[in-house]
Amino acid sequence: MEMILILIAFFIGITIVVITIPPIIRVGHAKHLFDPINDRKLHQKTIPPLGGVAIFMGFIIATVVATDGIRFDELKYIITSVIVLLFIGLKDDLMDISARKKLLVEIFAAFLLVGMGDIRFTNLHGVFGIYDIPVIPGISISIFAIIVIINAFNLIDGIDGLAAGLAITSSFLLGYWFFVAGHPTYAIMAFALVGSLTGFLFFNVFGDKNKLFMGDTGSLIIGLVIATLIIQFNELNINLAGEHAVDASPAISFAIIIVPLIDTLRVMTIRIKNKKSPFSADNHHIHHRLYYFFKKHIVISSILVASNIALFLFALYLNKTGLNVNYQLLILVIVSVVLTFVPSAFIRLSEDRKNKVALKSRWSMISRLFFW
Repeated sequence: MEMILILIAFFIGITIVVITIPPIIRVGHAKHLFDPINDRKLHQKTIPPLGGVAIFMGFIIATVVATDGIRFDELKYIITSVIVLLFIGLKDDLMDISARKKLLVEIFAAFLLVGMGDIRFTNLHGVFGIYDIPVIPGISISIFAIIVIINAFNLIDGIDGLAAGLAITSSFLLGYWFFVAGHPTYAIMAFALVGSLTGFLFFNVFGDKNKLFMGDTGSLIIGLVIATLIIQFNELNINLAGEHAVDASPAISFAIIIVPLIDTLRVMTIRIKNKKSPFSADNHHIHHRLYYFFKKHIVISSILVASNIALFLFALYLNKTGLNVNYQLLILVIVSVVLTFVPSAFIRLSEDRKNKVALKSRWSMISRLFFW
């Protein structure tokens, strides 16, 4: 029965999104609601950034319908927080708002989830040697983690299929664990998101006249839902025994969303180093670096999704070795950070080679002029 409910959530999510996107696109074109084109954008067409509305509808309806009759006390707080981000995301997509105002609303939505929904970390599983944590620090850490994850998915949403592909991967992995570990409500919620994003992905990647972006509306909602799943994944692994127990759940959690997190850490470090605001927009993201070599969005998105899966499998291997959770996290951070700088290194080598060829060509021309 649980499997049937999960499949129902998945297919309702797809169906709602596929039905709602065409009229949303028509409204976007009729009202000239387009994502602006600038030097930082990698698209060259005017495209509505309203896919998040369809994702919201698919996720909410699929989750509510599939969990009907199952006790899910936290759902009302999850939905409330999602609605808050829906409105701020829509306002940002249509009018643009300051990073500070958006951050304040994100904190408010996270507080609703943590303070009222009681979805928070109560145990750090030995990270920095800490296990049980008091309520106030637990609330603070949880809100911080939610804000980081929300903004990680918001920042990684730069090319077709990337944010959606990474979110599908994360939600699927988490949803599968919730299912096999016997937590159907969160499995249903995870697969409702997978279904909604799958429907959106069809239009975002393969759409021509029916193409649209998820916008901040979509990326903020995705980040909040996945943050919720991550927190519950860690909480349900406290003192869990048996074949489905994950000993170093913080390391596995980090690996599940490693590409968005590391990319965020990377670009913010670069911005601070360049004496700019960490929230300022630029083109230093990993997908911008890869665009230098691969001009097709689907290729870049596939590379990054595959990289996320590979790092997740590497994290599973580390988990089986029995290494301390802190060593596992350290290894994952080092490996992933090194990998993110590989494209930049190749770009520098390519530019150096081009400069040498250009210099040689100029010298050859000068030589012909003077020594013909």
